[in-house]
Amino acid sequence: MGGWRDMSAEALEDQYSPSRWSPRLDRDTIIDAHLAVTAAGTERARASAQTSLHVPYGKGDGEKLDIYFPTDHSGTFPVLVYIHGGYWQCLSPQLAPTAPGPHSLSASLFPSKDESGFAAPPLVSQGVAVVAVGYDTAPRGHMDTMVLQVRRSLAFLVEQYPEIRGIYLCGHSAGAHLAAMVLFTDWTEFHVVPDIKGAVLVSGVYDLEPILHTYVNDALNMSREVAQRNSPMRHVAPAVPAACEVLVVVAQHDSPEFRRQSQEYSQALRAAGWSVSLLDLASVDHFDVIEKLSENSYILTQVILNMISRA
Repeated sequence: MGGWRDMSAEALEDQYSPSRWSPRLDRDTIIDAHLAVTAAGTERARASAQTSLHVPYGKGDGEKLDIYFPTDHSGTFPVLVYIHGGYWQCLSPQLAPTAPGPHSLSASLFPSKDESGFAAPPLVSQGVAVVAVGYDTAPRGHMDTMVLQVRRSLAFLVEQYPEIRGIYLCGHSAGAHLAAMVLFTDWTEFHVVPDIKGAVLVSGVYDLEPILHTYVNDALNMSREVAQRNSPMRHVAPAVPAACEVLVVVAQHDSPEFRRQSQEYSQALRAAGWSVSLLDLASVDHFDVIEKLSENSYILTQVILNMISRA
């Protein structure tokens, strides 16, 4: 198979339509099912953990954090910062196509921080705080703005919560892209340097150029320059001694293009001297690969806890 540039428009749309590739559910129901699972998991987390919800880290409507504190947070504690996916955009029912095609976006709201606390229970029980980051998705938000917002959210956490000892990024899909962009931040302008000890990048997109040629860019309205400026693949820098550990995760039932992007990004990091592992998870798709973080026994939950315990 040739590269993405050799694909037909229809084939490229398929490759960047994650709901097309799940063997569990059809493309018309899987996103709604995903939102239902993560929303229910977040409700359980909020009922069982001490929380601070909708904490503003800036003036934008989307610039808010949900914080789930560990069971015992009398001293210092590590924090997992979770960045949700949803193709960087929000589509309300009013904006949904009247006659959805095979690649149209779901008429449901896309994920937000309000459905992003589902992973908290197994972590807070082991002394790890979880922070779900909100950001202004398209069409309100621009790609440059989203990247800046996530960076600013980390600076805010460092300034406001001195008891944090070590930050671990975890992003899913578009959130994995944003987490990867954080790794190559010049923190000078923020006047703080977050102690990022690890990054878990789940089923992400690290080169945005193919996205320009799909339905995904209808709301994002990215130019080629914007896509290149915000592509982690184009900004891999040589690892410094303080560089964090990176885990790139891909699902068996992610599309071949998603799998290629994960493989090539992990290879680029390794070539630049980063401590990076590629975890290829069997029997999961683009959606339950992250949903299962609500389970104590899930392999990725255990890998994350082991990463934090080694620090």
